[in-house]
Amino acid sequence: MEEWNQQQWKKVMQDHELAAFYLYTPMCGTCAVASKMMEVIENVIKDVPIGKANINFLEDLAMEHQIESVPCLLISRDGIVTEKVYAFQSVQNIYEKLKK
Repeated sequence: MEEWNQQQWKKVMQDHELAAFYLYTPMCGTCAVASKMMEVIENVIKDVPIGKANINFLEDLAMEHQIESVPCLLISRDGIVTEKVYAFQSVQNIYEKLKK
């Protein structure tokens, strides 16, 4: 997954019907597990742009979207964040959220 900054995320949101932005922190154990899941998702779903970022460097984005914890997956549809996923239950769960 490519690291994005806030401007890249906003551009991807505008340019694509569906997009996802995975937010994490490096020292988070749960984030490490979620990162592995997201790598699988990225390899399976090729038609949805998925980026990632260390939330420690995106304070404005965290405030704007009221991010409560990490890991967090922002899902954008038609330029609007429609879902925030905090519970990365399984690869199948994330896959279904991005394919519905």
